[in-house]
Amino acid sequence: MLTRLKGKSEGKLAKQICKVVLDHFEKQYSKELEDSWNTVRDVLISPSLWQYAVLLNRFNYPFELEMDLYLKGYHQLFQGSLPYCPKSLKCYLSRTTDRFPSERHQFGNLKKYYLLNAASLLPVLALELRNGEKALDLCAAPGGKSLALLQCAWPGYLHCNEYDRLRLRWLRQTLESFIPQPLINVIKVSESDGREIGDAQPETFDKVLVDAPCSNDRSWLFSSDPQKATCRIHQRRNLPVLQMELLRSAIKALRPGGVLVYSTCTLSKAENQDVINETLNSYSNVMPVDIREIARTCSQDFTFAPTGQECGLLVIPDKGKAWGPMYVAKLKKS
Repeated sequence: MLTRLKGKSEGKLAKQICKVVLDHFEKQYSKELEDSWNTVRDVLISPSLWQYAVLLNRFNYPFELEMDLYLKGYHQLFQGSLPYCPKSLKCYLSRTTDRFPSERHQFGNLKKYYLLNAASLLPVLALELRNGEKALDLCAAPGGKSLALLQCAWPGYLHCNEYDRLRLRWLRQTLESFIPQPLINVIKVSESDGREIGDAQPETFDKVLVDAPCSNDRSWLFSSDPQKATCRIHQRRNLPVLQMELLRSAIKALRPGGVLVYSTCTLSKAENQDVINETLNSYSNVMPVDIREIARTCSQDFTFAPTGQECGLLVIPDKGKAWGPMYVAKLKKS
């Protein structure tokens, strides 16, 4: 199953769907999402409907680009709609599926913008990072959320960790492409097993982001090898165990009074609500934080599915709002 270009004029990727994965999704998500699944499926299997938001880099601010985005019909996300939304975080999106070109790296010059799934910013906003705080991004590659955190505040210390060596290189490149040297000096990049950081740095951080390894529904749907996809379906059952271990480590690394945000890019209840419910049932000193206000104020740009949780949100891809999947949950350590 090779990825091919439809044509340079369209600039869209024609991807081939892995039937094994789609059948698995049909069985699981038609139960979990019920009527919403039909629309979600139609968006997931149609990359031509996918959208990309433009996150502006405050460290090399593109004033001319911002004006160009306005003229192209883009609008600013989160503008004045949330209790925590720093003015320095500027992200633009379009109602259409026009793909903004990615920016080439130029040695010695910081990039002006980063393309991302707009729902990726919701965990960052839920974390509410403030100037001077110590923060941990436990599973940081490819670096988009770390970059977004730095658009929000100047942390006293930011630890970006990634266990996978190839993804670690990607993370380093992202930070070097967007972040100026003075700020790089307060960032530590490590290649540790995230499950061990809590023991190594107990009660160290004010804020911890666990953007956990997950099924990653979008990319998995276009798996090139059906046999590997079948194998991954079996391995998928073990992901909640890993996710729980990462959360245990994150809770250890968090100081009393600190905040933890857990996120995934899967629709799977087993990797989302069930993991958070098990965490809350396992720890008497970890409390849920109500983040339903985010869903109320952002419904114009995102479609949310019910999660049955005050502390958990699930963004589902929709036509004209093709963001997600993205699950976000917020907890506080007492």
